Amino acid sequence: MSYNFTALKENIKGLEEWLKKEFSSIRTGRATPSILDGVFVEAYGSHSPISQVASISLEGTRSLRVSPWDMSQGKGIEKAIITSNLGLSVSVDDKGLRITFPELTTESRNTFVKIAKQKLEDARVSLRTEREKIWDDIQAKEKEGGMGEDEKFRLKNDMQKIVDDANKKLDELFAMKEKEIMS
Repeated sequence: MSYNFTALKENIKGLEEWLKKEFSSIRTGRATPSILDGVFVEAYGSHSPISQVASISLEGTRSLRVSPWDMSQGKGIEKAIITSNLGLSVSVDDKGLRITFPELTTESRNTFVKIAKQKLEDARVSLRTEREKIWDDIQAKEKEGGMGEDEKFRLKNDMQKIVDDANKKLDELFAMKEKEIMS
């Protein structure tokens, strides 16, 4: 009997995507529009992401240009960015808003690396939880008589190989983000 690890692989893929998204929200010294993905502005009676009320573009290596579609939203966007505590400088002009990414200090770089490590640990905990669910399912099938003990341990080794590969991928994502933050 063969065990279907498709659900585990799909959950791992989702976990990797989640970690990439979380890492993209961690500020580095370079300007990236994705840092504003989690910032919501009060517009027309509802909370909307900035990307739904303005266009966001790179202006330089350390600045973004936010051009509201309705210039009356400029103050609301400015307030949302300032209150988001991303450590960004905002200036308003006739074209919209310029968001400047200040140079990171060694202390702030270390803080961002710690945040990234915490996100990595959260991903690892989720991965361990998934592994435990699959292992419990394999053990239950063995108790029902659906497989022998040798088969159970072979499946455990197969599962562990998938989990080890996923952990390696998560570590690679963290290493890339750490390098990006520290450079």
